[in-house]
Amino acid sequence: MQISNKKDLMKYAGSLQQAAYVRPIAYEEGRSKNLKAFDVKNGKISMRVLADKCLDVSEFSYAGVNISFLSKPGLQGLGHYDTNGLEAQRSIMGGLFFTAGLENIGAPCNVGGNDYPMHGRIRTTPAEHLSGDACWLGDEYHLKISGEMRESALFGENLVLRRSIETIYGEKSFTLTDEFENESFRDEPLMLLYHINMGWPFLNENTRFYIPTEKITPRNDDAKGHEDRYNLMEAPKDNEPEYVFIHEIKADANDDTEVIAVNPDLKLGLKISWNKKYLPHFMQWKSIASGDYVVGLEPANSLVHGRAWYGEKVHKLAPFEKEKNILKFTVLDGENEINEAITAFENKF
Repeated sequence: MQISNKKDLMKYAGSLQQAAYVRPIAYEEGRSKNLKAFDVKNGKISMRVLADKCLDVSEFSYAGVNISFLSKPGLQGLGHYDTNGLEAQRSIMGGLFFTAGLENIGAPCNVGGNDYPMHGRIRTTPAEHLSGDACWLGDEYHLKISGEMRESALFGENLVLRRSIETIYGEKSFTLTDEFENESFRDEPLMLLYHINMGWPFLNENTRFYIPTEKITPRNDDAKGHEDRYNLMEAPKDNEPEYVFIHEIKADANDDTEVIAVNPDLKLGLKISWNKKYLPHFMQWKSIASGDYVVGLEPANSLVHGRAWYGEKVHKLAPFEKEKNILKFTVLDGENEINEAITAFENKF
């Protein structure tokens, strides 16, 4: 039953928190002990937003079906693995997405005597100026989380990320809005990758991907020969290496683009939409390895080769320059919504 206005809805629910809320929580055991987060519910959508880790979304489900990926190490708070070279693989949880950057994406490296950890430091940065709100704006019930993360060093960079995550009760979507600013007095590298991850049970051998690709380049020899199956998931295979594909993707006249993942068994899909202005690159991470079963769909402003590969050609922000990215995540529920989204995708690209 759809109810279109506040007054009529509140006849059924004096407290809408029985259907939609934003609640601060803290984990109490294991490596996640004391990790602070927001528990968000919007009808059939449930998600966790990590206050202590860049306001990244760690868990995302729809109607009780998990869509996001959680790596073997599980949920973790701030720890000594986070920025220590390849030890980062012991702390990268995956989640629906984690933010890679801002001084590096890809493998750890040392440039000019400076160490840059795997996928950077911003993913482990706690948020400040936190806000979690749920309120009526006219006849719409808005759920919003916002905060600020700073990546900085004495005599070094001073980059600020202001992030908000917002959804409206009754909608099957949420919007991520990021504003980056260079608050230092020199040009500063800004490398960024949104590591968007899908896991079981949404991800299985029947899951399909719709990517408006024009050209696919395998990152390395492990991925060569698998490019023709980029749009297909496969059954788990013991000890199979990961595949990473670099896509050149199409966009419309406004530079808007999207990708879609669909599980026909569950009649469930997820569409991710964004603008290519500041995110011109797209990578796909595919692992069919048993126990590490995941696909990552990754809009980015830099290729995954890393800071050392770019050298002085790395993308930079001038002093006090800003860039803004808006990504929208939309659940597709049922065959009709999935078919309509695929048809629109095919007509657009």
